[in-house]
Amino acid sequence: MSEELKYKRVVLKLSGEALGGNKKIGLDMKTVTSICKSIKKCHEKGAQIGVVVGGGNFWRGRTSVNMDKVRADQIGMLATAMNALAIGDALESLGCEVRVQTAIHMSQIAEPYIRQKALRNFEKGRIVIFGCGTGNPFFSTDSAAALRAAELEADIMLKATMVDGVFDKDPNKFKDAVKYENLRHKDILVNGLRVMDGTAAAMCLENNIPLIVFNLDDPDNIYRAVMGEKIGTTII
Repeated sequence: MSEELKYKRVVLKLSGEALGGNKKIGLDMKTVTSICKSIKKCHEKGAQIGVVVGGGNFWRGRTSVNMDKVRADQIGMLATAMNALAIGDALESLGCEVRVQTAIHMSQIAEPYIRQKALRNFEKGRIVIFGCGTGNPFFSTDSAAALRAAELEADIMLKATMVDGVFDKDPNKFKDAVKYENLRHKDILVNGLRVMDGTAAAMCLENNIPLIVFNLDDPDNIYRAVMGEKIGTTII
């Protein structure tokens, strides 16, 4: 593995379900700490890291029955705030300097998301955790990650998932699913590949944000991706 840092500024999208460990529910702090150790390794190499986290380990708003969609999404945003605080705590326990920023005003527990503050935190060597998605209903945390990557002029967006890249069909259901090594953002939109929602894919396309999708079963894949090792699926 090359020891030369390939990507200086990174926005990492973490699945909320991944934080729940094998049960994919709640917080498994052993799993969270393992993920944070890999993030710390990237930071120690000089990478500026922003983390956008989902909330699926606590709440899946889009599958809620008999609930207003706006309210369901608002509950989901609060779930991401809990995850952001847990990741921040784990990183701090490892000796990292961290700031949690939320797109919904929560001044007693986190900074409000302000672009210039986030950039200043990077300059001061802090890892920034972004909670509450975009702060708006109807936008996924994938869209939030793409938005933050565009706003903060990230070199790469990393999407850590439960499968090893992008496939032509669900590899958990079909043994003959074929993995793509490389794709274009346009391919996602045209072919309807279930990598991220269309809004996030369009934002990456319009802002020329490269994306790597990979499996988080091995947390060190975060480090490998930042260092430039070929893993998962690369989308440009």
